[in-house]
Amino acid sequence: MYIITGGAGFIGSALLWRLNQEGIDDVLIVDNLGTSEKWRNLVSLRYEDYLNKEEFLGQLLDGEFSPAEIEGVVHLGACSDTTERNAEYLWENNYRYTKELALWALSKNIRFIYASSAATYGDGAWQFSDDDALTPHLKPINMYGYSKQLFDLWALKTGLSNKMAGIKFFNVFGPNEYHKGEMRSVVLKAYEQIKASGEVRLFKSHRPEYLDGGQQRDFIYVKDCVDVLWRLLKEPAICGIFNLGTGRARSWNELVGAVFAALGQEVNIRYIDMPSELRHQYQYYTQADMQKLTNALAGKLSFRNLETAVADYVQGYLEQGDRHLACAVPL
Repeated sequence: MYIITGGAGFIGSALLWRLNQEGIDDVLIVDNLGTSEKWRNLVSLRYEDYLNKEEFLGQLLDGEFSPAEIEGVVHLGACSDTTERNAEYLWENNYRYTKELALWALSKNIRFIYASSAATYGDGAWQFSDDDALTPHLKPINMYGYSKQLFDLWALKTGLSNKMAGIKFFNVFGPNEYHKGEMRSVVLKAYEQIKASGEVRLFKSHRPEYLDGGQQRDFIYVKDCVDVLWRLLKEPAICGIFNLGTGRARSWNELVGAVFAALGQEVNIRYIDMPSELRHQYQYYTQADMQKLTNALAGKLSFRNLETAVADYVQGYLEQGDRHLACAVPL
């Protein structure tokens, strides 16, 4: 059995879809559904059971799970809202919960993979390198990034990073992100704006070295992300903290241009002022250094380019009646 925490969420449900493609449905989904729409991500996928995250951890620590039956734990559950202000909540949810789960899995010799974040890099002063020697120098610019940094530092300090795999996801987009509210990708937001008004609104730049809409991110398609996670599940000897992006920064203008192109429309962008409360914590540039993961996987990683990925998302999902990932074999 595989366990996916955050399994009803964006990347978690996409990983379940990937496991289903491999004929695997012996999967325990752990999440906190509440009143959200995340449950829709699970409707067309196959899995064994679901547990609330608190109930799951309690049962785990009480010895109600047989370690011999668990092939791997992929811990993707977290508060991923970069604007979350409740530091106590982020500390408990993103750091302490992860630590308890990691200690349990590693004590049972169970493969453990967890989600870190590119938000740990802050303003990018250390060039987005996942070299372990640089990690203690990173200074996240929001509490979400700091909560992820805390666990990375703990894993390195204890030496346990050499027994598990941490993934610093960059800007992920794709199907099954619909429930994420303001944390949805700009691809999805741009699509909705185009459908509503024929234009897309982007933030103006407040730094002279960047044009309006010229701010850059390393955008990666969720299907490429879960391909990597699947490879890491199959190769448990690969351990460490790794970046996961394409290794190529692209501008917001290029991203939005790809959405317009996928819809067969002319580009129409209106630039608006960035809210003052965001300006001090806004990343103008991210680009993953992918050499460490490439070396670990003994070969060049293959990712869809931005235009191909956006077209697949827009035409294959957003323009369709049922936008969610679905397993090929009926339930």
